[in-house]
Amino acid sequence: MTWRFILKQLGMPPGSLLLLLLMAWLLRKRMPKTATGLFFITLAALYGLSMPLVTQQLASHLENQPALTQDRWPQLADQASAIIILGGGREPADPAWAADQPSLFAVQRLRYGARLARASSLPVLVTGGLHFDRPPSEARIMADTLQQDFSVAARWLEERSRTTWENARFSAEILQPEGIATVVLVTDAWHMRRARWSFEQAGFQVIPAPQGFYSANPDKPLGGWLPESRAFWQNTQLLNELLGLWLYPVLYAR
Repeated sequence: MTWRFILKQLGMPPGSLLLLLLMAWLLRKRMPKTATGLFFITLAALYGLSMPLVTQQLASHLENQPALTQDRWPQLADQASAIIILGGGREPADPAWAADQPSLFAVQRLRYGARLARASSLPVLVTGGLHFDRPPSEARIMADTLQQDFSVAARWLEERSRTTWENARFSAEILQPEGIATVVLVTDAWHMRRARWSFEQAGFQVIPAPQGFYSANPDKPLGGWLPESRAFWQNTQLLNELLGLWLYPVLYAR
């Protein structure tokens, strides 16, 4: 798991851009034209990844599921048997809490899932395993937050998964023996395509419940051409998601 994490960090921005700059510097004397080309490629990539306009374009490609309108929330009980909230990472050992906490992504998913659960009275499964083999599981952290902050109890905890594919596979092992075939799936809008595909491959019928839309950004200064640090962070996530969307059918398609 550690090597996988390291390779991912070096293969995606900003790690990959730093490696390109290092190569340009090392080649500056022996291959000056190549070094100059690498430098300008890195500069262009840095600028492109920092533009909100690029965020909106990438997100529009990924976010193909519409939001659930609030008038549909109470009707979910007639259409599904459970709500599944996907993990979104953790913040380790925050001194304010004296314990690991859900990441901002996970909190947004939990908040939305809690609203859906209260409106529909559907039971909830939270899914997420250990990070670097360190307990508690992400699902346990999510369940505690769901109960303490949103007054919603998670009926099931899936605590083994490390990827979206495993989220689906191990959730199926818990829910399908109980006869649950249709689920409401809660995750970020830009993650929903890959998540829905994974859960459908695991045998579920999925009602998408996306939130956290990046494509709905309001108008930006200079039409989104002005670089922003937030856009760089979001575009890096979106590139990772596009890569996963391409790789998952290659690795896991039945």
